[in-house]
Amino acid sequence: MSSVIPAAGTLPWRRRDGRLEVALVHRPKYDDWSWAKGKLDPGEHPCVAAVRETLEETGLVVRLGVPLPSAEYPVLDPTGGPATKQVHYWSARVTGGTGALEHEIDEVAWVDVRTAHDRLDYARDREQLLALIRAERADELRSWPIAFVRHAKATPRGRWSGDDRRRPLDAVGRSQASAVSAVLGAYGVTRVVSSSSTRCVATVEPYAVAHGLRLRTRDVLSEEGFAESEVGAVAQVRRLLERGDPAALCSHGPVLPTLLGLLQARVVHSPERGEVVAEHLRAAADESMHKGEVLVCHLVGRGEDARVVDVERIDT
Repeated sequence: MSSVIPAAGTLPWRRRDGRLEVALVHRPKYDDWSWAKGKLDPGEHPCVAAVRETLEETGLVVRLGVPLPSAEYPVLDPTGGPATKQVHYWSARVTGGTGALEHEIDEVAWVDVRTAHDRLDYARDREQLLALIRAERADELRSWPIAFVRHAKATPRGRWSGDDRRRPLDAVGRSQASAVSAVLGAYGVTRVVSSSSTRCVATVEPYAVAHGLRLRTRDVLSEEGFAESEVGAVAQVRRLLERGDPAALCSHGPVLPTLLGLLQARVVHSPERGEVVAEHLRAAADESMHKGEVLVCHLVGRGEDARVVDVERIDT
């Protein structure tokens, strides 16, 4: 049985003079044109690797959008034995970077999608391109995310004698918080809202601090506040939908199912993805998200017009 080599990459896109363009990379070692991609570091999540590899290969900082089809193809492992490379892909919008080339790439070309289709050297790379074109026609490329986060692992209640709202993360939870920070960075989160409980604050605070963002804490997102009334927590999600900014909301196992339920009625029921997306939301609500899990909802539109076009569940 061959081993699996996990990798990740992106299709950076833009509109120029009314045309959809994508960024291809040229690798002189193979003299081929393909997408920016690379292998995962140990313990790295694919979404984090996709952003890192894009920066390393193109000099561009990107924010991930909707996921695209993955690719699998045979390669040789480091020992020369048979292996399968599995590459996860996302659409991506450029948010910064110098464009300086530093890593195995000698040229980055922004081209229209027809030129990209002809220039790509591997048929498997056209599957992602066609999915990107379909997403653009469905007006899903300009999506924005809300990342729902269940707080990381905390000191067990039985070992804590103080106010439960002040219960801190344990060593595993602190490691999860670091991983959560990396995931939120991959999706370009610019607004962070959290339950006022210590274990929630500590889960998303590393990200807020690292990116110079204000961390907004809300008692209504705590277990205690939610038990008194669900209205305040629901209002927090509605405000995020009105703003339409890339956001993260951190709360608790008993609270999140109700908040996710607000989005189930907003799923776009496309023939290809609608039922799958709805099922992901139902499962996360019914089975309860894991501690430290991030559920990324990709939305288009704002306010009452906001619709969910895809969902990703990410364990840290």
